[in-house]
Amino acid sequence: MNKLILMRHGESEWNRLNLFTGWVDVPLSTKGIQEALDAGQLIKDMPIDLIFTSSLIRAQMTAMLAMSCHSSGKVPVVQHPGEGKLEEWSRIYSIETEKSCIPVFNAWELNERMYGELQGVNKAEMVKKFGADQVKLWRRSFDVPPPHGESLKMTAARSIPYFKEKIFPFLEQGKNVFVSAHGNSLRSIIMHLDQLTEEEVLHLELATGVPIFYTFQNGKLIKE
Repeated sequence: MNKLILMRHGESEWNRLNLFTGWVDVPLSTKGIQEALDAGQLIKDMPIDLIFTSSLIRAQMTAMLAMSCHSSGKVPVVQHPGEGKLEEWSRIYSIETEKSCIPVFNAWELNERMYGELQGVNKAEMVKKFGADQVKLWRRSFDVPPPHGESLKMTAARSIPYFKEKIFPFLEQGKNVFVSAHGNSLRSIIMHLDQLTEEEVLHLELATGVPIFYTFQNGKLIKE
């Protein structure tokens, strides 16, 4: 039975500083790097055929650091479909070398929720300015976006179709897939997989750098 591994990226520099991050492309903190390496130890003996990450560096760093611990010794290789010379000139000409690689696909559809005018702002300062109830509404409601940002519902409208169209078919083919992404893009995918209601998903919390495992059985993904 093949597997799906979902993992939120390790702590980023802005997680550490308690800032809203969204689509701002900041790297992992030192703690986040260690979280990714620790997660790698948890998945090192699990077969992995493909890797999907968001287009943001914190998710990509997490995937690469975790895979640096993998017992297969295979090398993650980022794919560049439709990117002109990047696609054309990154071709591998050795069949043996290609067998030792794991394709990695980066997709903006797996990016974190875009937090609009909250991005780069300290969360505690926003509570002082707008009140705890308003900030909680922006952060934890299903369909209320922050100013000029995305709601969880809007995030789900891009992440779930991508999962269905680009990731799920590989699971149907018997492939083992590792997805390194973000709290809200993964919450929306898990909402779909676990058939959570709009109310139930609001209480779903994903820790940084902790893998979540699903087994593909009889055409369905079952959480372990």
